[in-house]
Amino acid sequence: MTWHNDSEDERAIQIVSPSPQQNGVINEEEAGEVRFITCPSCAHNIQLQNRAGIEDLPGLPAGVKFDPSDQEILQHLEAKVSSNAHKIHPLIDEFIPTIEGGNGICYTHPEKLPGVSKVGQIRHFFHRPSKAYTTGTRKRRKVHTDEDGGETRWHKTGKTRPVFVGGTVKGFKKILVLYTNYGRQRKPEKTNWVMHQYHLGNNEEERDGEVVVSKVFYQTQPRQCGSTSSLADSVFDQKSSHVIENTQGYVEGYYNTTALISYDIGFGG
Repeated sequence: MTWHNDSEDERAIQIVSPSPQQNGVINEEEAGEVRFITCPSCAHNIQLQNRAGIEDLPGLPAGVKFDPSDQEILQHLEAKVSSNAHKIHPLIDEFIPTIEGGNGICYTHPEKLPGVSKVGQIRHFFHRPSKAYTTGTRKRRKVHTDEDGGETRWHKTGKTRPVFVGGTVKGFKKILVLYTNYGRQRKPEKTNWVMHQYHLGNNEEERDGEVVVSKVFYQTQPRQCGSTSSLADSVFDQKSSHVIENTQGYVEGYYNTTALISYDIGFGG
């Protein structure tokens, strides 16, 4: 399942009937119902692959959640970029859709991303980070520019942290928080929107055009904040639901309990 991003249409996914087969010819491998999915952004019809999907299931039990660990997220990402199609889980596109387009996940405000809400649910997305400029390596973080000239953009907080699998670095994780009023003389305003971005490899920075996974959610749990003397002295508390800020007001770290960031599929019950 691929999401196009050249429109702000927020319609839900719809399964539509296929057009009649031309010349009445049907390949044996394609026998049976051919199904299409309507992109919620641009209304483009995309043919579903010949495999099972969530809509084929009789219903998942109430309370079933998609809440992969950091290591499991990298496992799904590794399968996604692998040339071996057998490595990818047959349902992963239902849980981690792909955002196509030059602006990546920054093409719209997170509250307009498919499946994202302010009620504690989260959503994962495959996408490719884009450059902020045609030259250089700086990544695009700006979402849009407001009418008064202020920007809404993602701000990276704390250090890029390695994710270990079996004692070996499998990839890295970044934490970003959405700020508004960027670029104005007033202090940028921090929002509750948070994004965890993951990439594979031994380098702290992802390569140009590399596929990454981002987990987006709205922080609903009350924050416990502390202050440090500088950005470099910030501490990321990974054992509680703490948010650490520096004296400039930028959030240095987020940690979320499983109950907070679990993605409830919502079938059944």
